[in-house]
Amino acid sequence: MNELNDLLSRLILADIEFVVVGGFGGILHGSSYTTRDLDVCAVLTPANVEKLRASFKDLHPVHRHNPNRLSFLENPAPGAPVKNLYLTTDLGPLDVLSEITGVGDYARVASRAVDVEMFGHRVRVIGIEDLIAAKETLGREKDLLAAKELRAILDRR
Repeated sequence: MNELNDLLSRLILADIEFVVVGGFGGILHGSSYTTRDLDVCAVLTPANVEKLRASFKDLHPVHRHNPNRLSFLENPAPGAPVKNLYLTTDLGPLDVLSEITGVGDYARVASRAVDVEMFGHRVRVIGIEDLIAAKETLGREKDLLAAKELRAILDRR
């Protein structure tokens, strides 16, 4: 978990707007399920991609879903359009998504996000209802179990 916190700190310092989603978002809402990666939703403009490259340069980021594990520092070419990034870094996996299945794009996710104080900064976290919708839309067993727990957390509030 410390590695994920370090990844999150790097994202904060990269000075891009993002919303924490996925399993880490669930943990921030009180879920007991663990996660091995950090998922965020952001707009992947060329400027934001360059900020990510600068922030993660020393962590040797590579594209996880590419069999050749191409370096993120060199691929895609500067200015090339990017929809999603699935990276492996020295601190663990980082997924930067431009939209969340079952919810929508960054603007939609951010519009219902909640603020959490972490590391002396405001961090945006996907709203619990949106996280439940995303998990249910994915439909994998682990996501359905997480959605069930998140519903119980929501009902207790």
